[in-house]
Amino acid sequence: MNIQGWHEQLRRGALDLAILASVAPGPRYGLEIIRRLEDFTDLVVTEGTIYPILARLTREDLLAASWTTSESSHPRKYYRLTTQGRRALDDMIGDWHAFTGKIDRLIDASGRNDHGTR
Repeated sequence: MNIQGWHEQLRRGALDLAILASVAPGPRYGLEIIRRLEDFTDLVVTEGTIYPILARLTREDLLAASWTTSESSHPRKYYRLTTQGRRALDDMIGDWHAFTGKIDRLIDASGRNDHGTR
């Protein structure tokens, strides 16, 4: 088994949830989202990865995007949750907790502790 491949699958599977959760407190632009992911998780995401995902989530009406200009910087595209996005995030969080709870119970029943030893 390739553990790196397994880690990549976990990362990809959780990325939409992590991005929506990063935007939930308020609008953020792409690089802010990347920094937030790095600050709170070990998800290292490049611009080449995040922007196609943000575009897809916008097409799916989970995020809304708007350009903002300020005197001190160049125009930035800010992303915020839509009503549908907030509902999707709530559903995803519930699914995440249910799924990880079941996996935790299975791990506990296997006799393994948090560090993979008996």
